[in-house]
Amino acid sequence: MCLEVGMKKKCAIWILTFVWMITVPGWAAAPVSTADHSRFEQLKKEFASGPEVTQACLSCHNEAGSQFMKTIHWTWICPESGDGKLGKAGLSMNNYCISIPENETRCTSCHAGYGWKDDSFDFSKEENIDCLVCHEQTGSYKKYPTAAGNPVEKPTRFPASGELYEPPDWNAVAQSVSRPGRENCGTCHFYGGGGDGVKHGDLDSSLFYPPRELDVHMSEDGGGFACVRCHTTVAHRISGRCYQTPAVEEHKSLIEDDLASRITCIACHGSSPHLEIPKLNDHTDKVACQTCHIPSYARGGVPTKMLWDWSEAGKLKDGKPYKVAGDLGRPVYDSQKGVFEWAENVIPEYAWFKGVIRNTLVTDTIDPDTVIGVNYLDTKPGDPNARIYPFKVHRGVQPYDAELNTLVFPKLFGPKGSGAYWSDFDWVVSIEKGMASRGLPFSGEVGFVESTFRYPITHMVMPKDQALSCSECHVREGSRLAGISGVYIPGRDSGGPLSVAGWILTALALLGVGLHACLRITGLGGKK
Repeated sequence: MCLEVGMKKKCAIWILTFVWMITVPGWAAAPVSTADHSRFEQLKKEFASGPEVTQACLSCHNEAGSQFMKTIHWTWICPESGDGKLGKAGLSMNNYCISIPENETRCTSCHAGYGWKDDSFDFSKEENIDCLVCHEQTGSYKKYPTAAGNPVEKPTRFPASGELYEPPDWNAVAQSVSRPGRENCGTCHFYGGGGDGVKHGDLDSSLFYPPRELDVHMSEDGGGFACVRCHTTVAHRISGRCYQTPAVEEHKSLIEDDLASRITCIACHGSSPHLEIPKLNDHTDKVACQTCHIPSYARGGVPTKMLWDWSEAGKLKDGKPYKVAGDLGRPVYDSQKGVFEWAENVIPEYAWFKGVIRNTLVTDTIDPDTVIGVNYLDTKPGDPNARIYPFKVHRGVQPYDAELNTLVFPKLFGPKGSGAYWSDFDWVVSIEKGMASRGLPFSGEVGFVESTFRYPITHMVMPKDQALSCSECHVREGSRLAGISGVYIPGRDSGGPLSVAGWILTALALLGVGLHACLRITGLGGKK
């Protein structure tokens, strides 16, 4: 392979990388810190709050604040959208808890900052940055779920879960800081949508310490990867989130450049990774690696939410809200939120994907007689960068403006009398509050519309010997790719025009061979 024209430089890089990998311990994980922060005098003084710790951090890392303030983890606006409309703090939404306007105190428990409770939050104050949530390594640092990103000042039990939250030992957590580990990232990303595994399906608490069969990259018996191993970082900008531009497929080795953008499997494994069965490499130009190597998601014992029907919310028993538990230990009805459906070991849905996902904004006109793609794909099968990719598709029924035909921002969280739906159960008032917070019109007419939201499945990669077998797709009935058009799949598509043409050509070839044999036997075909 290395003797092919144009491959010598790449092979040299691969060889150097391999030598480096086998001689440097912990190559797969993020590099360890080069400083013991417990020895820094700046971190030994008594701290009373997170902002005080941040100011101490910035006294040495004097560019970190300005860097971080440009990232989506701070602004909650996709930096690639250009117009500031895309992102949690913009005009886009999902079909889970829908949006953050007027819900900041609850939603920003996962913001990497302190005190974002309403529009008065000062995004220009560097001391509002929470360095610890991404960098502390004690595992004891926790933000209170309804405190706008702040930890508690005294022991406090969260009513919804009964969990007891303790004030941080500010000095201990400050002195523990290092590069982000899986626990740092998972604290928020494994619990998106209000609970463990709710949103993505391939991200949940089972990935903190996964066995090899759950995720071959993250398992300590596999690659032992931290999240930042693939989600590489430049100036605090962590790659992967917006899906407004395709991911990088060109391989950049650790020696050549370890600061690449969000990368695909191909970026590390190449486009011909199947050495034992080379025929499988014929698939890589049309089929994403994840399609075969992640046969199902939500496999770690944590169910994921598959449907959220807001239209059923608001039912009371004896004038009080109630919940109904389901077979998987999760609620299937909640007066505040409606009907839920949960599942484990879910087979993905498949679609052509080039790495770009579009969004329906709250200002866009919709057709309520159709299923609304709150986010959606615009990839065509003929796109040269398109591949068949696995997705979790979350289905919802969510409120919309039945006169203006737009999706809406409802105020969900807040005390009784605040107009929050979870307290007052009035959709009109709730939506008036949410839309007014962004200066958006609302007619007062509320309807409910079916919707979908897609998440690409990328985590929970199984070992290669547990990848899909050929018969999962190349079969007439029950093919995983039954809904995929624009490509001929042998086995699935047998009997179509191409197969008929093939059989005709085969028959003609056999006829020609038979005729030639007859002519030879009878002597009519010329001299022997």
